[in-house]
Amino acid sequence: MSSSLKENWLEALVGLLVIGVAAWFVAYAYARTSGGGAGDGAYEIAARFPNASGVTEGTDIRVSGLKVGTVTRLKLDPKTFQAIARFSVDSAVKLPTDTTAAITSQGILGGSYISLVPGGDPTMLKPGAEITDTQGSTDLMSLIGSYINRSGSSSAKSADGAAAPAAK
Repeated sequence: MSSSLKENWLEALVGLLVIGVAAWFVAYAYARTSGGGAGDGAYEIAARFPNASGVTEGTDIRVSGLKVGTVTRLKLDPKTFQAIARFSVDSAVKLPTDTTAAITSQGILGGSYISLVPGGDPTMLKPGAEITDTQGSTDLMSLIGSYINRSGSSSAKSADGAAAPAAK
């Protein structure tokens, strides 16, 4: 075995390098995703949403467009049927108790994130607290459907701009 290692030292070195890079990648991915949990520099808070479409574990939490945390857990409240999102927020970000949370889309084809808008209360949220003022995600397909349905109503205007007579 040792003679084989002496003859193929370059292959052994490349193999060791590949194993090192793979270990670094796994550690990096674990730290950057929800697998790493809230972490040392973060605290966990929660929010209830009537509709949490597009939000999953690992979804960004943003303040003024900047990422300050991630969603760590989602569950359904069996009594109110609201989605409870638990998320970690960087400990350097102190949020007032009247902070609002809204599920927002990055664009028409983009993903969703939770946008936090800090209020003006001098009292700050403590770890484990819950944000009470929330807005769930908007269903884009329902909005498009309601627009289409309204555009074909019976009170449509004729080509000259006058209201068309009702059919009898």
